[in-house]
Amino acid sequence: MSNVIKPGSTIGIIGGGQLGRMLAFSAKKKGYRIAVLDPTADCPTAQVADCHVQAAYDDVNALKELADVSDVLTYEFENVDAQAIHQVQKSSRTAIPQGTELLLNTQNRLSEKDFLKKAGIPIAAYAKINSEDDLKNAVETIGYPCVLKTVQGGYDGKGQVVLHSASDLAEGNRLCEHGTCVLEEWIAFEKELSVMVARNASGNIVTLPVSENIHQNNILMTSIVPARASDDTLKKAQAIAETIAEKMNLVGVMGVELFLTETGELYVNELAPRPHNSGHYSIEACSHSQFDLHIKAICGYPLPEVDLLKPAVMVNILGEHLESALKLNETEPTWHVHDYGKKEAKTGRKMGHITILTDNREQTLKAIEETKIWN
Repeated sequence: MSNVIKPGSTIGIIGGGQLGRMLAFSAKKKGYRIAVLDPTADCPTAQVADCHVQAAYDDVNALKELADVSDVLTYEFENVDAQAIHQVQKSSRTAIPQGTELLLNTQNRLSEKDFLKKAGIPIAAYAKINSEDDLKNAVETIGYPCVLKTVQGGYDGKGQVVLHSASDLAEGNRLCEHGTCVLEEWIAFEKELSVMVARNASGNIVTLPVSENIHQNNILMTSIVPARASDDTLKKAQAIAETIAEKMNLVGVMGVELFLTETGELYVNELAPRPHNSGHYSIEACSHSQFDLHIKAICGYPLPEVDLLKPAVMVNILGEHLESALKLNETEPTWHVHDYGKKEAKTGRKMGHITILTDNREQTLKAIEETKIWN
């Protein structure tokens, strides 16, 4: 335990959005101080931090400044500059337990899939696409429907197109003009699941309960915990997440997104090497939240087994929902309404979330629908 980063130390967070904000809440509860690097003034994390370095994520000097005031560095989203972090890692004594290899593997969809395939993890068939001929040949092998994605960037459905027939190839070729893409087999899934898995540098691994996720317009809208699937499926999903965490030498928390087919097969879709939207329910519903586990892991502490205290439903608050959703504080006192403190509410922008602890998930889903906020 000599290498642990003890309370009173400063945790530097690269990225000042809602994930950083909730990491800060967990860290503060444990007695840590918080520094954040983000280009936006008064960003959600800066509102609760002790120090804000206002600069671009790839600003090496700013990253060094953050490192200088921190005892350990972490990040709240994966599209940070891995090379810049590597430069800081070489020149600073500040601990960066997550390193950069995990970032490099998950920032590039092709690298991620190559890694998962080599590790024996079940994934959809895929192909690297660099040209119109690549796309045409790969579609002939993989078949329709299929999904074309840019290898870097893109979230909430951005940077991808579903190809249903040859008439969609022109749109696919336009996407390829932005750079290398990956073509994936379409998995006819029954449900989308996710598992939050945590690991520390000593190899201690724990998982959170499996979440069932419902998307609207490619944005996560609702998470149901535990997922409505068989016990065998839930255990298998957790085992897959544990294997990935071990193979990737994960330190911290990772979100593993999976497709569940009607025949009970599981395919890993994507990885998120940080806290994930689908794990927000854990703040109220679990003995330790995903944010608690991440802080413990990066600070070198042993990880506790996590108990689900009560089943839960989490629903996201987007910009178009915000005004009505905040009024639920007046009518639904048992609902946990989170406001991320963002200054501008935009359509499709995540502004907060609501977690509802429940003994009857179906009844709760009906109550959410009856508010007509998310219809």
